[in-house]
Amino acid sequence: MSSAFVTDRGAPRDQAHGLRRLFAGSAQRVVAVVSNPHAAFAGVLLERLSTALTQLRLNTLLVDAADNSPAPSEWAALDLAAAIERLSPQLSYLAARGLPLRQVDTRGSSAHWLQQVAQAAPQAQVLVLHATAADLARLLGRQAVRPLLLADDTPDGMTHAYAAMKLLAQRRELLSYDLLLAAPPDARMARRIAERLASCADRFLGAALRDWVAVDPASDVREPPCAGLLRLARESCRVEPAAPEPTDPVSMPWLRRRAQPLPSLNPT
Repeated sequence: MSSAFVTDRGAPRDQAHGLRRLFAGSAQRVVAVVSNPHAAFAGVLLERLSTALTQLRLNTLLVDAADNSPAPSEWAALDLAAAIERLSPQLSYLAARGLPLRQVDTRGSSAHWLQQVAQAAPQAQVLVLHATAADLARLLGRQAVRPLLLADDTPDGMTHAYAAMKLLAQRRELLSYDLLLAAPPDARMARRIAERLASCADRFLGAALRDWVAVDPASDVREPPCAGLLRLARESCRVEPAAPEPTDPVSMPWLRRRAQPLPSLNPT
C-alpha cells in the first residue's frame, strides 16, 4: 500500500490532544479562573477560592498568570518544580505572569506548557489557572471546562467579565460560566449584577451563567468559606460532596495587595 494512504491513528488531533491524554484518568482537575484587572478585590476572591479548595481536602496549585500577577521566578524557565512555592501542606503557588504567552507555539497554543506545569506538581489534584481570557484560550484548547469569572460591583469590572465571556465563546465555543463576585453576600445589588450578566450572556452570546457566589471583600482570612463558595469550588472540580476539613488559614498577602486595576487594560 502506498504510504500516501497510511494514517497514524495516534497522531495528535489538535493542539490540546496531549492535555486531554494527560488529564484523562488523572486525579488532577483544571479550574480556569478568568482574570479581571478592574475587579479591585480579585486577590481576595482567589484567596477565598484557594481556601475553599483546601478545605475540600484537595491539594491545589494556584498558577497565577494574570497580567497584574507577580513576575515569575528565574527558575521558571529552567525548572518549573523549583519555581513552585509551597504555602501549606495542601496549597502551592506558581507566579507565572507572561509565561503562557512566552510558551505559545506556531499554532497559537500554550497547552504543552500546561502539561509541563501538571508534571511539575504531581501532588496537585487541582490546577487553578488564573489568567486572561486570551491566555486561557491558548492554554485550554478544546478542553471542556466551565470558566470562573471574577468581577465586582463596578461597571468596568462587569464590562470586562462580559468581554471575557465573549472572547472565550468566539475563540473556544465555551458557553457555560460561573461567577465569583466581590460584594457583600446579602446585598440585593449582587443578585441584580449576576442576573444582568446572565441576561446579556444569554441574549447576545447564547451562553449561560450557571452559578454565582458573592464574597464579602472585607472577609477575614480566618473565617471559613461560606457554603456557596464550597459548593462552587466542589462543582468546579467535579468532585463528590464531602464534609469540609478544617484547615489552618493560609494568608496570601500579595494577592490582597493587588487592589488597583491596570490602567492600560480596558475591555473591548
